[in-house]
Amino acid sequence: MARTTPHDPPNDPPQTDAGPLYWRIASLLLDELHDGTIPPGERLPGERHLAQHFGVSRETVRQALEVLRRGGLVATDRRGSHATLPGRPVEDPVSLTFPVGARPADLGAVDRATVTWEAPPPEHAEALGLAPHRPTLMHRYRSATPDGRSLRTAVTSFSAVALAEVAELGRYRDRADGATPAQLRRAYDWMRRAGLTLHHRDAITQVGDAASVRVTRRVHDQYARPLEITDLVVNAEQDALVYEFTLPAAG
Repeated sequence: MARTTPHDPPNDPPQTDAGPLYWRIASLLLDELHDGTIPPGERLPGERHLAQHFGVSRETVRQALEVLRRGGLVATDRRGSHATLPGRPVEDPVSLTFPVGARPADLGAVDRATVTWEAPPPEHAEALGLAPHRPTLMHRYRSATPDGRSLRTAVTSFSAVALAEVAELGRYRDRADGATPAQLRRAYDWMRRAGLTLHHRDAITQVGDAASVRVTRRVHDQYARPLEITDLVVNAEQDALVYEFTLPAAG
């Protein structure tokens, strides 16, 4: 059988570890596209970052992307390469976008979300049962007007349990550089697919003037193990309140 080159890729991306190195990298990227770690339409990390992530050369990454591109799984435009796989169906009515409330506050808002690997705030570490100064995966979200006025901000810290049991979250550790865009919109679905029942408890309090409120969300599983804690600050005038709800595990 003739050896396939990146200029003559197969109709289907590789599904095993056999074959050239760029095939294996294409297969790993395909796994992340299929399981939603990289959501449809989201921009992929740059070639340099992917090369560091997989421990290969940029040329190998370039060849792997070409395999996926010719298979219609990745598209490239002036924004860079992005996923084109269709998304999984939304599991109404229990499916929620992570983190709840972190979405554009108006049509002209500019959103940015990144992940880092660092020690969380002391109150987050305590809530998650982490030792002081122990790093973990942190997600930072900001929505602002085009002129820079902040509309919504959210900071989330994940527990060791969440990272160990939810494969999609664990994969973000290697790309948590604080610069690469990272949308964890389906994090709650990932947790449910891992067999976790999600218990949410949100405390909403006024911050400073009457125009801002802080939502502190704590999520734990059916075994009372903490999964994540989020501090979301929004521009809204409303009274403080606390509410709780539960999302059952998928299946």
